[in-house]
Amino acid sequence: MAIDINGGIQNAPIEEEPIQNPIDITPEVNDELPPISKQFGAKGLSPEEINEPNKIVVTIADQETPIVMLFGPPSCGKTMTLIRLTRYLQSQGYTIDPVRTFRPTYDTHYADLCDNFDQMINSNDAARSTDQISFLLVQVLKQGRPICQILEAPGEHYFMQDDPNNMFPAYINAIIASSCRKIWSIFVEPGWNDAIHRANYVTKITGLKSRMAPRDKTLFILNKIDKTHLVFAPGRVNMKQAIKQTQDLYPNIFTPFLNLNPITKLWKKYNCDLVPFQTGYYNQNTDGYLYVEGPVEYPKLLWGKILKLVNG
Repeated sequence: MAIDINGGIQNAPIEEEPIQNPIDITPEVNDELPPISKQFGAKGLSPEEINEPNKIVVTIADQETPIVMLFGPPSCGKTMTLIRLTRYLQSQGYTIDPVRTFRPTYDTHYADLCDNFDQMINSNDAARSTDQISFLLVQVLKQGRPICQILEAPGEHYFMQDDPNNMFPAYINAIIASSCRKIWSIFVEPGWNDAIHRANYVTKITGLKSRMAPRDKTLFILNKIDKTHLVFAPGRVNMKQAIKQTQDLYPNIFTPFLNLNPITKLWKKYNCDLVPFQTGYYNQNTDGYLYVEGPVEYPKLLWGKILKLVNG
């Protein structure tokens, strides 16, 4: 079950999505992203890809199974969300498999990441997990049939607060333009950064919305909900105030998603959803940060919302 921005609690059945034709995404050259060079230089990207993200090559082989796009700036919690959600899904009988064909065979780091995926997912060393899992496509399966794919990519490729007008790298543009149905999971958090950066982030989201296909869906993930006074108990959140605070901190963030249908807008104001989330707790020690899972109610809420959008 999940609470959406328009109110109510909903469930959705799982529908099978067949696998059909693959698409190769081989972008061209663009601007250099220095933070990527510093943060991801040892991650298996070639020197050309590090300095020119538009040369990054990816392949989306399954064009029929929807892709959950984890969208947000650096350090917004995308990786730890993937880790927490993966742990929850595994506990519920799902299989989460890295998609090995996503990156070329010369990317030895990606191959190693796929080989050691479960070990890193189950590590309690938060720094190690976030350091290693930076560029990954996984497939979620139930009893052997695909439910969705989840893409984790560097936040710098989506939004750079020091260069908010920087274009998406070509591989992201190609994914946006592909026939894959996307579930855009956009991260926001209480009190993130300052008003100017939040306004620039809203502008980026508005531009993204203008390029979304009619079948695409949007889910706002209000991460770090435990840092607010909106939580009554694990998974129980004052959603009316959560939505208001998000609107106040990120003015006009929901405006591009206004429902213009003269009938359905009477009970559904926005064509998007919002779900509260918490990954867990982080205790600093001499080796870094020890990760302790947060309440199970949050990944349960998130997965319920994703399922609804995947099947919607």
